[in-house]
Amino acid sequence: MISGGIRVNVHFLLSSHSSPRMLTVAFLALLCASASASKLQASSSSFSGEYGGYGGKRFSHSANQLDGPITAIRVRVNSYYIIGLQVRYGKVWSDYVGGKLGKLHEISLDPGESVVQVSGKYRNYLRKLVFVTDKSRVLTFGKNRGKNFKAVPLHPNTVLRFISGRSGQSIINAIGFHWDVYPSKHENC
Repeated sequence: MISGGIRVNVHFLLSSHSSPRMLTVAFLALLCASASASKLQASSSSFSGEYGGYGGKRFSHSANQLDGPITAIRVRVNSYYIIGLQVRYGKVWSDYVGGKLGKLHEISLDPGESVVQVSGKYRNYLRKLVFVTDKSRVLTFGKNRGKNFKAVPLHPNTVLRFISGRSGQSIINAIGFHWDVYPSKHENC
């Protein structure tokens, strides 16, 4: 089987009765089918960002997306900035990034609900995050000061799969958003 669900009977293609021209045509058909499937898979992912200032240590939740879709978000804020972040993927929380001071807020997504847009504000650090879900919920954290940003996926029917960025020991310096299709094997998370 070739990626994309295309089945090919290899014994038929390689039988002793096959002509060189038939093998060439079959090979080209396989090559095109494989390339088309790869192109379809690659075209669903996109990245928005990075929004914020400079500095901080890089973090990425790329591996966390394997635990399932985003099911909850924790954001720690103070009077001026987004201090820290933690995201639950399926039933597993990511490592916490950022500082420990400030008020911690936690929002859970409903089963099957996904983030389809993120906007916010930043200056030298991240100041505000607004998550919008496919159920029209708006989840707001932080203060309304700074330069605006709006992150959306490039491709239709894709959702926020994981975040990345940079953080210091006391603050979130910058953030980026990674979009892709909703993981089909985790539809009930």
